[in-house]
Amino acid sequence: MKIGIMIAATAESGDIAAIAREVENLGYESFFIPEHPVIPIGFKTPLPGGGDGTLPEHYGRWMDPFIALTVAASVTKRVKLGTGICLLPEREPIVTAKTIATLDVISGGRVILGIGAGWLREETEALGTRFGSRWKRLRETVEAMRALWTQAEPSYDGELVKFPPVRCDPKPIQKNGPPILLGARGPKAVERVVRSYDGWAPIAGRAQGLKRDIDELKKVASERGRKPETLQVSAFIAPKEDGISSDDLKQYRDAGADRLILFSQGDAIKMAAGQTLEIVKRLAPTVERAEKIG
Repeated sequence: MKIGIMIAATAESGDIAAIAREVENLGYESFFIPEHPVIPIGFKTPLPGGGDGTLPEHYGRWMDPFIALTVAASVTKRVKLGTGICLLPEREPIVTAKTIATLDVISGGRVILGIGAGWLREETEALGTRFGSRWKRLRETVEAMRALWTQAEPSYDGELVKFPPVRCDPKPIQKNGPPILLGARGPKAVERVVRSYDGWAPIAGRAQGLKRDIDELKKVASERGRKPETLQVSAFIAPKEDGISSDDLKQYRDAGADRLILFSQGDAIKMAAGQTLEIVKRLAPTVERAEKIG
């Protein structure tokens, strides 16, 4: 099983180059960085999952993922470089496609693009997209980027994303561009994954629940004429203090997960305050356990 880790990358998290080198040296398969371009002051949108919690302060200090991942690419050779997740409805499609393609070239074809539509209405609208149309803009942006990555003179004519024939180079090293994994939950998530994306990147709880969701994903894929085995499942998992146990890893593997990405809110707060290297090392035994179970 593949084991990745996601860090909360802020100006206080530590040297991104040093962190990326340590992630690779410790054997992690992938290195993920999340995205929130801005956090509007005094926003009213409820947090995902309900409850009366408050958004951790560090969310407003996150670095741009593509610049941080470019630094990571320059000091590593093997580890995959992912976004967890990139909020595409808040980005201009052509410039974003070029940025991703450039990172794929610089890294030697190591980019994984985790994407989502976003949950924070005030953020989405501050960046120019109507919140109610964000899912359509997400899909059209992905379709447009794939055209930009694969065609000599791409153009796109959607309802929300439009541009005439252009030249847009470089093209990604990965054929058809990096794999695009949808980060989403809820009744429509599986349908959206099967319709438009290369896989799924949910925030997961126990393995039993993830197995039910993956079984549903495979069922819908078969009904829609897609091969279930071609859909990647990369699940974000909150590890315990010493990572994920061998027994739990086996359960996630048997549930159908291809990759587990270690990330918890508690660790993220500490990472954002400068303890990133310590946490990366603390969770590393999970990598060795995963290698033993296959």
